[in-house]
Amino acid sequence: METVTLDDVDRGLLHALQLDGRAPMRALGRVLGVSENTVARRYQRLRTAGVLKVTGAVSGGEAGYTTWTLRLRTTPDAGAAVADALADRSDVSWVHLLSGGTEISCTVHAPDTAGRDDLLLHKLPRAHRVTAVSAHELLHTFALPDRWGGLHCLSPAQVEQLRPPEPDGPGLPPESGDQPLLDALAHDGRASYTALARATGWSDSAVRRRMDLLRRHGTLTYHLDVSPARLGFRSETRLWLAVAPAHLAEAGEALASHPETSFAVATTGTTNLTAMVNCRDGRDLYRYLTDRVAGIRGVHTVESAPVIRTVKRAGTPLRRPAARP
Repeated sequence: METVTLDDVDRGLLHALQLDGRAPMRALGRVLGVSENTVARRYQRLRTAGVLKVTGAVSGGEAGYTTWTLRLRTTPDAGAAVADALADRSDVSWVHLLSGGTEISCTVHAPDTAGRDDLLLHKLPRAHRVTAVSAHELLHTFALPDRWGGLHCLSPAQVEQLRPPEPDGPGLPPESGDQPLLDALAHDGRASYTALARATGWSDSAVRRRMDLLRRHGTLTYHLDVSPARLGFRSETRLWLAVAPAHLAEAGEALASHPETSFAVATTGTTNLTAMVNCRDGRDLYRYLTDRVAGIRGVHTVESAPVIRTVKRAGTPLRRPAARP
């Protein structure tokens, strides 16, 4: 996989889409100081190269979902198949194959206890090629991928022009009739209203109203799904930290302040802080762990596992999955 060479316009576009994945091309061009056509061409080039895509997703916290991070171990012959099967589930995201291909990490968004228990208590334990499962509920978020500092390059004034308004109402759980819309946005968060109308059977205006309502309530969010490796960050690594409870908040904030960190949350379990970090290479990761992470107060232990393959990020799977476990 080759690194894609980016110029200032490309980098500005990535940061802009991180702020608002559905911002109109005209608005993006105005902020970046280029034409609408130039922005459209750059976006299409980066998407075709596999560097980025924009996805729409339900914000679990605003919709009343509980979110869990899972760590699974499998038999040596089964890691890829189990990861692909997990990625096929609509309630699972951020599926990574780790270490030697026998370990998987993923995130599960459970709208109710029945869905959570079905996966954790029935499906996974019965999968004979899954040898161990640990599930940790997410208690507090310090950093999310859509705020990863590795993409930041716009000025504060440019950021303010693009940052969408904060939700102005309580969380609004999606309805069953919203699923075709959510499925289409998971595939392409920048799909036109006409394309979304075809996918849902609604009118263009009905699609627009529903999307605006869900977004105003914070239920529908847009994510820049970007490949760190294509940007030169070839060492993507999952961390599990055991932190003294008195220092957990401080440690989480410190970890989130690092530009290497794209994800950091406090969880239940013996390791109570988990993170994803992006470094240039193994030497850069070594320096990061021995300098930045080692200096965080209250950290007792750190486990690390390199990402071998990302099977799914925020949207649809990155390859066609196999049967479910």
